[in-house]
Amino acid sequence: MANIGLMSDLSMVICRTFVIFMFTAGAAAEPAWQLPPGFTVTAWAEVPNARALALGERGTVFVGSRTDGRVFALRDTNGDGRADKRWTLAEGLDMPTGVAVRQGALYVAASGGVLRYDDIEARLDAPPDPVPVRSLTAYRHHGWRDIAFGPDDRLYISLGAPCNVCDPGDFGAIWRMLPDGSAFEPYAMGVRNSVGLAFAPHDGRLWFTDNGRDWMGDDLPPDELNRADGVGQHFGFPFCHGGDIADPEFGARRRCAAFEPPVQRLDAHVAALGLIFYTGERFPTPYRGQILIAEHGSWNRSTPVGYRISLVRLSGNKAIGYEALVTGWLEASGRVQGRPVDLLQLPDGSVLISDDAAGRIWRLDYRQARG
Repeated sequence: MANIGLMSDLSMVICRTFVIFMFTAGAAAEPAWQLPPGFTVTAWAEVPNARALALGERGTVFVGSRTDGRVFALRDTNGDGRADKRWTLAEGLDMPTGVAVRQGALYVAASGGVLRYDDIEARLDAPPDPVPVRSLTAYRHHGWRDIAFGPDDRLYISLGAPCNVCDPGDFGAIWRMLPDGSAFEPYAMGVRNSVGLAFAPHDGRLWFTDNGRDWMGDDLPPDELNRADGVGQHFGFPFCHGGDIADPEFGARRRCAAFEPPVQRLDAHVAALGLIFYTGERFPTPYRGQILIAEHGSWNRSTPVGYRISLVRLSGNKAIGYEALVTGWLEASGRVQGRPVDLLQLPDGSVLISDDAAGRIWRLDYRQARG
C-alpha cells in the first residue's frame, strides 16, 4: 500500500468543536425516547467513548473506543438486563475502534494495525499481551478502522479516505486478509469512510454503510447503504456520490455509470455507522431480516439530522423502505443527548447500541403487550 502522511483538515476541528458544545449543553438528562409501541430502551452499561461492539462465545461483550484509547469487556452475570462486570483489556492504543471475535481470540483494529488477544474470555482478569497481526499506515482523518469476519473466514477492514474528498489511492476502500494478516488485498474500492460492515445471513454478501463527503450543501450528497457482490467493485468515491451525483471537483474524470450504485440512499450528513441484520425472534415479525443502522448525527448541517437508529426494510436484496426506528438523542431544540455508533444483537434477541458521546451502551428490547 502507498504511504500517506498525516493530513490536517480544518473540518475535523470544526466537527469536534460543534459536537462537544452541543453535547455538553444537554448531557445531564437521559434521552426522551420515541419508539414504536412495545419497544423500550434502557441503560445497559457505562463505557467511556463506546464505539464498535463484538460478542464472545461465552457471552462477553467487547467494546472498542476512538478517543479514549481503551478496549473493554463487559458481562451481565446475573441476567438482569444490565452489565455488572467491566474489564479494561488494553489502554493507550491509537483509536482502537474496531473489534471482532474469532475462535476465542479478540481482534482489535487501531489506526496503525490489527492486534490479536488469544483465549481472551478465559483471561479477562489478566489479559494476554497482544499478538501483532497486520501493521497499517496510521493517519488521523478517517484513520479509525471497522472490522468484521466474513463467512469466508477472512477479516474485512475499512480504510477510510484520509480527507474530505481527494484521490485516496489505496485508501477509501475495504480490504480483507486471512486471520494471520497474510493475503492482504483490496475488496471494495471507492468507499469514502465505512464504519459499518455486516454480512447478510441469507447469502453471505457484504453490506456496508458509507459516509458522504462534506461541503456540498445541507442535502447533498446522501450517505449510502451498499452491497458488495464480489471482489473489485468500485462504489464511486471520489468521482460520484449516491449513484448519480458527480463530484464538483473529481466528477469530470469518470462517469457515474462506471460505478456501483447504493442499495439505499440514506439522508445526507446523518453519519451512518454500524449496522446489523436483525435475525432474532424477540422483535415482531415485520422487523425480522431487516437492517438496523446507527446514524451518529450531522455536525455541519444548518439543521441537525441523524442521531437515531434507522430501519431499512428489504425484499430479498432490494431496499423497499427507510425510516426512523429509535429517536430521542436529538431534541427539538437542537440539544444532543448522545450519538449512536454501533449495534449488537444479543442471544436473547435484544440489541445493544453503543453511544460514544454519552459514554453508555443502551439496550433496545421489545415487550409483548399483555391483554
